[in-house]
Amino acid sequence: MNALEKLHREVVECTLCPRLVEHRQWVARTKRRMYRESEYWGRPLPGFGDPEARVLLVGLAPAAHGANRTGRMFTGDRSGDWLYRTLHKFGFANQPTSQHRDDGLALEDVYVTAAARCAPPANKPLREELHACRPYLLQELGLLKRLRVVVALGKIAFDAYLDALRDITGNHMPLSPRPSFGHGATYTLPSGMVLVASYHPSQQNTQTGRLTRPMFEDIFDKVRRLLE
Repeated sequence: MNALEKLHREVVECTLCPRLVEHRQWVARTKRRMYRESEYWGRPLPGFGDPEARVLLVGLAPAAHGANRTGRMFTGDRSGDWLYRTLHKFGFANQPTSQHRDDGLALEDVYVTAAARCAPPANKPLREELHACRPYLLQELGLLKRLRVVVALGKIAFDAYLDALRDITGNHMPLSPRPSFGHGATYTLPSGMVLVASYHPSQQNTQTGRLTRPMFEDIFDKVRRLLE
């Protein structure tokens, strides 16, 4: 078992946040009517993707009836449909859909993680819960040796990455002033890492037109050009 696999096991066994433990387990017991026959994962979610990735995607948290049901990041919901369709278009995924853990999806040059590893009530993790999850992101940043681009999907993910970066640099933000979130905003860090901000592909954003497919695809076109 390598270091990343050990980290995955540690994440899955985490019980640090009582509110999140109670909520994810309650969701897994009660289920949504359309998934009544499904066995829910109901545990924290480890990262997913290519261990040699140059691109890290940071999301918010597992969806209650998406990843919390299927056991894989951005899998089994409409946010995942948007994400993996776009990753496939730009050559980062072998297929455009992500329905369950054994559907054959494989990512190339991309690793997907989240600011919080358990499905939170109303999709809103508390500050202390994000803080409790931060060591997992820090470990991933240390283990993914080839990273060159970080894409933050939403402001919470954006802030979670910056907070992790501040911890890495000894409580010092390497960019001053602190970067501001905005769709398409791009920052080059002193380390050479590039941080790209994107609206999260949530239904709240995609169904209202705040995030359109061309806008989302522009993010990954930019990522491709950065890698080249």
